[in-house]
Amino acid sequence: MGARILIVEDDERIRISLQLVLEDENHLVELADSAEVALDAVARRAPDVVIVDLMLPGIDGFELCRRLRSGSGVPILILTARSDSHDVVAGLEAGADDYMVKPAAPKELSARVRALLRRVARTDSGPARPVFGDIEVVPEAGMVRIARAEVALTRTEFKLLCELAQNPGRLLTREVLLDRVWGYGYFGDGRLADVHIRRLRTKIEADPAHPRHIVTVRGLGYRLEP
Repeated sequence: MGARILIVEDDERIRISLQLVLEDENHLVELADSAEVALDAVARRAPDVVIVDLMLPGIDGFELCRRLRSGSGVPILILTARSDSHDVVAGLEAGADDYMVKPAAPKELSARVRALLRRVARTDSGPARPVFGDIEVVPEAGMVRIARAEVALTRTEFKLLCELAQNPGRLLTREVLLDRVWGYGYFGDGRLADVHIRRLRTKIEADPAHPRHIVTVRGLGYRLEP
């Protein structure tokens, strides 16, 4: 049996089509037609991945992402009817890990879900514990400490920080980060890296507007300064 996946979509035709694609991959799929139903489902049993339509009735997908993220590190894939930059960025800012534009191509949906699941299963090993300033990264524990106090990061933010911390002083382009963090032959949207870097800075930088450690290399990517 594959993973437990919750699909939150108010359009029944889309719900069923997504369900069929994922069940064909041997996943156990649960359906919800609203955020309220989804929150009840998550409270009963945590899924491995949540797929969320942004335009839901009642509590919308943005707020659902925020509520899920406030109490869980579950990977979230958002669905949007258009590749509108504002909607995509707002969804990622709300805590989503990835996004797809409707209609979701079956092969692409399967690839993205597999990549999210691999990221959850993957554990970084080895004795190295990068330290920069008062920030310590503990890969084997999935933990980051600032001045010895643990900081809560999402899995995506943690993986992103690990990649940067393991390559101090080196430029990592957006393309490299997308490949290493999101974990598959990616479709090239640098907004994913940019939004998650911005969220990461708010959690580990003393002044996120003027970061000391995660430095932007304009037009190229990012570099971690010890």
